[in-house]
Amino acid sequence: MLANGEGVAQNQGEAVKWFRKAAEQGYASAQNDLGVMLFTGMGVAQNQGEAVKWFRKAAEQGYVLAQYSLGVMLDTGEGVAQNQVEAAKWYRLAAEQGYAPAQFNLGLMHAKGEGVAQNFSQSYIWLSLATAQDSKYREARDIVAKKLTPQQLQRAQEQASAWKPKTER
Repeated sequence: MLANGEGVAQNQGEAVKWFRKAAEQGYASAQNDLGVMLFTGMGVAQNQGEAVKWFRKAAEQGYVLAQYSLGVMLDTGEGVAQNQVEAAKWYRLAAEQGYAPAQFNLGLMHAKGEGVAQNFSQSYIWLSLATAQDSKYREARDIVAKKLTPQQLQRAQEQASAWKPKTER
């Protein structure tokens, strides 16, 4: 409420204090929120390395937004050494929970062979799942579809249709 000014005057510095207290007690959502504040520098000095630490703590508890954020930071090398294999791992965990931006990023990694073996069928599946939630991902999916044989495309479409998200751990 302090971070957004809901019901009280907005005070991001005070919000960081309370997020930190909850984060230190192991609350994944607070760990993620503290990571966001540290990453953006809202209410606290920007510190991407410290943000990675808090995203990782929340991600290890299965918190989907933190898994995605950690994947992005590892993918881009922000606040941590770039590691696309590790990024793909965190994208996959978030993607398996049904988070469309993670599904999209994982699909791109499969298309480019970054952090994972290049696999256009897997790319198509993840991009299809992302597209089912947001049409902005359609163009990437359709580009990958052109790299598949008709049989590969049919199998990938069937796998995407049968896919079910895993619940948070």
